[in-house]
Amino acid sequence: ADGVHSLSDLATDFIVLYAAKHSHREADEDHPYGHGRIETLATVGLGIGLIAVSLGIGFDAVERMNEPEHLPVPGMLALVVAAVSIVAKEVIYQYTRRAALRLRSNMLMANAWHSRSDAISSVVVVIGVGGAMMGHAYLDPVAAIAVAVMITKIGFDLVRTSTRELIDTALEPEVVERIRREIHAVDGVRAVHMLRTRRSGGDALVDVHLQVDPHISVSEGHQIGDTVRRRLMDRVEGITDVTVHIDPEDDELGSPCDRLPLRSDLVEKLRQQWKDIEGVEADDVTLHYLSGKLQVDLSLPLSVLDRHPDVRALIMEIEEAARRVPEVDSVRVSFHP
Repeated sequence: ADGVHSLSDLATDFIVLYAAKHSHREADEDHPYGHGRIETLATVGLGIGLIAVSLGIGFDAVERMNEPEHLPVPGMLALVVAAVSIVAKEVIYQYTRRAALRLRSNMLMANAWHSRSDAISSVVVVIGVGGAMMGHAYLDPVAAIAVAVMITKIGFDLVRTSTRELIDTALEPEVVERIRREIHAVDGVRAVHMLRTRRSGGDALVDVHLQVDPHISVSEGHQIGDTVRRRLMDRVEGITDVTVHIDPEDDELGSPCDRLPLRSDLVEKLRQQWKDIEGVEADDVTLHYLSGKLQVDLSLPLSVLDRHPDVRALIMEIEEAARRVPEVDSVRVSFHP
């Protein structure tokens, strides 16, 4: 049984090496998120192959137990080979584990533990072979069944973990909570929503919406987002990509401003309303899309006041004219040199 398992290891190791080589290629036009899922698919195949091998070993052992007169008695060579394989597989485990840590590869780490489980299964085989040599022939097929059960468990775990990754299961709850804490630690972040995480091979990917002060500049919002992105990639192990969306308000349950027109249409409407106010132009207008309404900031040169000595009356006239545009909720007027 252990010999058949070792033969399957050789085939799966070739698959692992191929997938490890190609899954770490850089993202390209056809694969903008990288090639990490090659590793995931290979791991699924590895797990299914292990389950198939374990079933074969188990059925063979059961058949031999049903025909006790045909049970072989292994010799000393089988015992020595099994003992040597224990040491060899532990060496393979240590080597593969170091490679997995260096490459940040879940597949290689799974393969490393696969090798260690092989060593454990070989211990079971030593017990079975030794028992058979002492006249307890049933111990060999019993040990084979034990090996089959262990291999099935490993294969099932590999398939389950990789399948969760293929259907974009979120990262572990404690990791997600760590991500939230790191984001909230960045100055300027008011709230976090629509946080989504997933894995691709050995990489963790994050998408998140950040709520910031609605009246800061676009560049300041971008700076906050970049700071969050760098912080997560530097402080949370495994994160290699973060997509940040900056929001002036919580849009998790909908976007109330979806139906509002864009700048060109609105500025033209404002220009039409202000055309009869001497010196007032819609050249320096900032629009804030909030809660389904528009807040308009209008900046005027101080020279306008030469023609409108009553500042309060001028501001009221501007506000009243702007509110004739249905989408406008409020107007703020300021003056610059």
